[in-house]
Amino acid sequence: MDSEDSSSQNLLPVIPSIAASTIVSNRAARHQQGHHHRIASQSTREQNELEHLDTPSSPPQSPTYLPRRRRSSDSLYSDLRDPNIASEPLLQADLDEESPEQAQMGRRKVSPNTKTRQTSTDSSQSQNGTASGAMEGNLLEHRRKHAALESPDSATATAHLMGRSTFSLDEPVPALANGHEGEHASKGFSELPRQDRRNFLLLVLLYFLQGVPMGLAMGSVPFLLKHHVSYAQMGVFSLASYPYSLKLLWSPIVDAIWSPRFGRRKSWILPIQTVSGISMIWLAGNVDAMMKHAGENGGQNVWGFTWWWFALVFMCATQDIAVDGWALTLLSPEHISYASTAQTVGLTAGQFLTSTVFLAFNSKDFANKWFRSIPGDEGLINLSTALSLSGWLYLIVTIGLAALKTEEKTKNDEGVWDVYKVMFRILKLKNIQSLIVVHLIAKIGFQANDGATMLKMLDKGFGQDNLSLTVLIDFPFEIGLGYYVGKWSSAYGPMKLWSWAFIGRLFAAAMAQFIVYIFPSDGVNGGYLLLVIFGHVFSTFMNTVMFVAISAFSAKIADPVYGGTYMTLLATVSNLGGTFPKFFVLKFIDMLTVATCTPPSKAPAVLKGDLITSPFSCVLEPERNRCTNGGGTCNITTDGYYIINILCILVGTITFWGYIQSTVKNLQALPLRAWRLAG
Repeated sequence: MDSEDSSSQNLLPVIPSIAASTIVSNRAARHQQGHHHRIASQSTREQNELEHLDTPSSPPQSPTYLPRRRRSSDSLYSDLRDPNIASEPLLQADLDEESPEQAQMGRRKVSPNTKTRQTSTDSSQSQNGTASGAMEGNLLEHRRKHAALESPDSATATAHLMGRSTFSLDEPVPALANGHEGEHASKGFSELPRQDRRNFLLLVLLYFLQGVPMGLAMGSVPFLLKHHVSYAQMGVFSLASYPYSLKLLWSPIVDAIWSPRFGRRKSWILPIQTVSGISMIWLAGNVDAMMKHAGENGGQNVWGFTWWWFALVFMCATQDIAVDGWALTLLSPEHISYASTAQTVGLTAGQFLTSTVFLAFNSKDFANKWFRSIPGDEGLINLSTALSLSGWLYLIVTIGLAALKTEEKTKNDEGVWDVYKVMFRILKLKNIQSLIVVHLIAKIGFQANDGATMLKMLDKGFGQDNLSLTVLIDFPFEIGLGYYVGKWSSAYGPMKLWSWAFIGRLFAAAMAQFIVYIFPSDGVNGGYLLLVIFGHVFSTFMNTVMFVAISAFSAKIADPVYGGTYMTLLATVSNLGGTFPKFFVLKFIDMLTVATCTPPSKAPAVLKGDLITSPFSCVLEPERNRCTNGGGTCNITTDGYYIINILCILVGTITFWGYIQSTVKNLQALPLRAWRLAG
């Protein structure tokens, strides 16, 4: 269960999803930027803004007046493309407007207010990202955009702020002209306007619906499916989670194509939820048979089962795109920050209900221990019932949404291809390419631990009820410690913290192998259960640290002009790095495992299948079941899990000290202009 996918599910709500709002998040910023960039070659102020991207984090103490440097536009954009060039320090006051007299004098006096802004901004930059920047960076962009619509004064301030090349996602939100921003920010939920409270609850419900099938697909089904398929076939099923990692590829289409009759977001939400609900109801009637036969025909049947869940996850990802975009207009501008709260509450509740809670109530041992006086052979609720209830809930909510909620009219003023062009421009940046390489290789060292350790524990007889208890205890630690991770990221630098957690996860993988190796032959006892819980909590905590730290770093380096696209692209690559190795790791575990079924010395009195009379390989799950049902014993002489886990740890260790550590250190030291798109 301690996989990148499962852990990230609980964390993704903490970092607001911005794939859906890729176009919307960039629109206001590019609109405000347009005017400034048209005069970039003539404006001395713009030249100094570009130079300021290399300004040291500590403000210069003297001189009070600074001679201005004049260079050509070509020289400036050459500097943008060369991250190694250094410019002389400039005072923050050079970012403000100047009078013609000051331009002629070639010097400017720094005002006390400017010094204050300089100290605040530089302090923020020196911390290399804050927790709030990681959690709400994109939403703050939208808050600036909507605040600009409130009053001309705030619009002017926002335009000036976003018109600077030094604008960063971790800068404070500009104060409203009427001085009431603090009041809005401090309002509790009960103090929100009635309409905002209703819309907030609607968002929570929509995110909850999204979390229900996601919790099943990525949390519960893999553990239930393991009883019927091999590790290699589990790797095939892991492909079902890919759409959630790749939703960036079609998010611009969802944002740009819609029907005015239904509304921009309801045009996608209503049909997607309808199809999802019907699919889950159909799947409820067939899922037990599909799981039972998934491992047959050489594992070919698992592909059909996987495609059904792939389609369901694809629809959830598409619904997520639409809901994320709708969240930006459902809530009033001054309360837009509640969108991330709605996402956190809804997604977390949905995933927690259908993963941890469902696994507990699906366990016959849990039901017999706590709810039954006479033991039974099944849990209180099975997968078929959970899918059926989820499907009907989808349909009921969709009907109510169509009948009772009217979406405000919007207009589409941006093309789909504009966003794709920005993506390709971002991918051409050499520093982005280095970061992508880090993302794609960094998680190889933990793949065996994340993807196979808990499955191996179930093979050894750990029990589904113990698994549920482990995850249940881990859950509050994972959420609660995320707050402190954000503070540590500000204090030590996000990538330094990320590197420390990398080493911690390598240690956690080694510890997990030891825990699996010493599994008690007489069953799970209290001491061993505590050891498993400790190892699981430690591993997921290190995962949390890495996730929050890299999110903070992404929020800091993202070009604010293309903030939504930039952030979502980085998140997509990060998710993909934790997804694609799993298929190969699980397949290699089966390939390197050697197991032989030994026939019984004499026929048992009770058999669940045909009597085993000759030895055969029992590596795959169907053969293992045939062996045990026929009275034989499946003896594992070489366990591929141990081999692959050690290889993963070695690969992680070599790549970290040979490439990753030095690369991320250099990337964090780069000036902000090294991450900007020229032109």
